[in-house]
Amino acid sequence: MEHPLINRLTTELGWPCLSSEEDLLTWTRRPGAHVLFVPGDWERNLETADVAVILPELCTAFQGRFDCAVVSTETEGHVKESSGINKTPALVFYRDGACLGGIAKVRDWDDYMRRTARLLDHPVAA
Repeated sequence: MEHPLINRLTTELGWPCLSSEEDLLTWTRRPGAHVLFVPGDWERNLETADVAVILPELCTAFQGRFDCAVVSTETEGHVKESSGINKTPALVFYRDGACLGGIAKVRDWDDYMRRTARLLDHPVAA
C-alpha cells in the first residue's frame, strides 16, 4: 500500500506512475521539461509525504514549465543510478532525455524555487 499523499499524485492529479525502465525512458525523452518524484521508503522517511505535497505546489508556481511523474519502487534504483541522486525523497529534473539534476530531501520554499529555476534554465549538453 502506498501513502495516500503519493496515491493522490496519480489518482487525483493524473500523474503517471513509471513502473519500468522503458516507461522512464519514454517519459523522460519526450520534448520539454519533466520532474520525477522519487518517494523512497515512505514508512521510514517522514519527509516523503512533505515532498508529495510540495511538488504539486511547485508545479503550480512554475506555471506548467514542467510535467511530473511518480517513480515506482521497481524503478527507483534505475533513477538513482542514472541521475546520481541517491537520497530520497527526491525530485529529479529532465529535459529532452537529459538529466539536469535534482533536489533531494525536504528544503525550504525559497530553496525549492531557486533550485528549480536554476535546473529548468540549465542548458542540455548537445
